Amino acid sequence: MNTSVNGPRTLFLDTPEVARLIHTVGLPASLKELVELLRQDYLRWPDFQKAARVAAYTPDGVIELMPITDGVRYSFKCVNGHPGNGRYGLPTVMAMGALLDCDTGMIRLLSELTLTTALRTAANSVLAARALARADSRSMALIGNGAQSDFQAIAFRALMGIKELRLYDVDRHASERLRRNLLASRDFMDPFQIRICDSAERAIEGADIVTTVTAHQGRAEVLSADMLAPGMHLNAVGGDSPGKTELDPGILTKAAVFVEYPPQTRREGEIQQMAPDFPVTELWQVLAGLVPGRTDRHQITLFDSVGFALEDYSALRFIQSAAIRYGAGIRVDVTPAQSDPRDLYGWWLAQGRHEPALQQA
Repeated sequence: MNTSVNGPRTLFLDTPEVARLIHTVGLPASLKELVELLRQDYLRWPDFQKAARVAAYTPDGVIELMPITDGVRYSFKCVNGHPGNGRYGLPTVMAMGALLDCDTGMIRLLSELTLTTALRTAANSVLAARALARADSRSMALIGNGAQSDFQAIAFRALMGIKELRLYDVDRHASERLRRNLLASRDFMDPFQIRICDSAERAIEGADIVTTVTAHQGRAEVLSADMLAPGMHLNAVGGDSPGKTELDPGILTKAAVFVEYPPQTRREGEIQQMAPDFPVTELWQVLAGLVPGRTDRHQITLFDSVGFALEDYSALRFIQSAAIRYGAGIRVDVTPAQSDPRDLYGWWLAQGRHEPALQQA
């Protein structure tokens, strides 16, 4: 237990500290560690108390709470999705999260999760692709070249051996930015063959893996069924709320569909377009060897990924472990360090005597 003289303290990491930590660990190494933690936690799927995330919708976006526990630790993430945030100089997605002890409720870790979520989403895509894509996959089309795309590209290069990358975005400047960032990452990553395409159809032509990470609102059809070729694997990442999809429903009928947590995915994922009993396979069952993933080279597979709380649990475990290894973060008093746990008022009185009063701004 981490304690100060007066009691337990919480490890806190803000975004610059998490960025420094990932630079220290190394981005490919961080992604590799995340994939392994995700795999471990998916294999413990029955141990977790699971629930779909709780969402509050407004005309401009959504704010969601994503809790989960295995009875030993409890984690949650609070995350938003506001596609119009660029006009305010803010990211579309921002997040924070915490890791708590179940036996006491003590908050052990409080951390940013905006940067961390980008890593865990990319790592989760790789984990699924290892189980569902053809083992000889070497080319990937990346449709939607926003904030998540860099991490997806680097994860698939470092951990899946993808060598050829085709980019498409409705904003060509986004694709050019992504290419610049990937070229600037050659000091820790083998180079790609990168091609910017003028349509999604051109981008996915001949691709082994297709990853869609668009920010389209509403029932978009970024890809249509007639674009697909036998043997493709699709990671559909961008559709993650009711009424927000990326794919032509015809794709779902052509592919074997795999999901994280069906009650959530049926409401938020691509399969919200289908009947309530549309057949899907849970990813954890594939990872555990209970059911097959890809059954032959010609099968089209689709991971309908909306993001699930277990993945944030794994991500917070990664941040906590890496921070302790490298001495990152600071200790803060999120709870009062009382000498008598029953005397909160007495503790408050003492704080007034020991700390100077604040001045009005």
